[in-house]
Amino acid sequence: MCTSFPLYPFIRAENSWYRLFSNSNIMNMLEKNAVNCLSVQYIDEDCISEELQSVEDLVPGRIESDVSSDEEIEDDDCDSLSEAEIENVRRHVLPQSLGWKFHGLTLWVELEEFDNDITTTIHSMSASHNTEVIPKSHMTAIYGMTHLSVGSALSKMKQLHGLFPNGWPKFDRPVGVVTDLAVAGRPGQVCSIAWAELTLSSNEHHEEAMDKLYELFYGEEDSIPNRHRPWKPHNSIAYDNPEKNVLSLGETFKFISKRPTLLAKERRVEAFSLWDTNGTMGEWRCLDRVKFW
Repeated sequence: MCTSFPLYPFIRAENSWYRLFSNSNIMNMLEKNAVNCLSVQYIDEDCISEELQSVEDLVPGRIESDVSSDEEIEDDDCDSLSEAEIENVRRHVLPQSLGWKFHGLTLWVELEEFDNDITTTIHSMSASHNTEVIPKSHMTAIYGMTHLSVGSALSKMKQLHGLFPNGWPKFDRPVGVVTDLAVAGRPGQVCSIAWAELTLSSNEHHEEAMDKLYELFYGEEDSIPNRHRPWKPHNSIAYDNPEKNVLSLGETFKFISKRPTLLAKERRVEAFSLWDTNGTMGEWRCLDRVKFW
């Protein structure tokens, strides 16, 4: 049922709403009163005031509607919304969790940052696209190890300083910006996910380092698994579900251009971290972090 004005703006203030209205009761209220209404950029003041003592302190400000404030939106207008339009509204009202269930223990490479440039971009992309935020800026070195217990993996983490006394080889400036998606079962694709990334390159020093890493974490196995060569390091800045992916190359460039250091700087590796990546991204846990400097 559509409601009448006065209504509150929902445009860029949407990110504020996501943060303020984090509990399920309020999110359900937002879904019920916004998704089924034609005027999707606004939220009914009366509905929100039932949940909060003071709305005025929390909302960035009123935005005049294209519809006169004296008008009431007719129910027929709501009926004219297509399923795709309703789903698009739902996409911008409710936070989108990454659905794919990952597995195993995973080793991440964590790059140095300049004024927190990568992490800030990750959070900005998540807020703008309403996607689940990546828990830590990283590049994956080894994904989905199931042959090791947590205790054994933690023991191997303690050997990293000895294995790389001078740290991990430095990375040149990124060589590209990519948005893409993978579907599990396709050649070389182990999960179903869409992403945006900073693409880096590996050299002979990185390849040698990766061989040492695989030998450390798989050395007690009968054979070390074949890895993809050359290593294709990339630092993801956003993830999404591939079925309703909203990430685009143009939008990604827009966010990256706001921080020139992202493409202009060589980067050292600040740390390696070990993560339990069993389950969805919201279930991932950092188990250990080894810093090189």
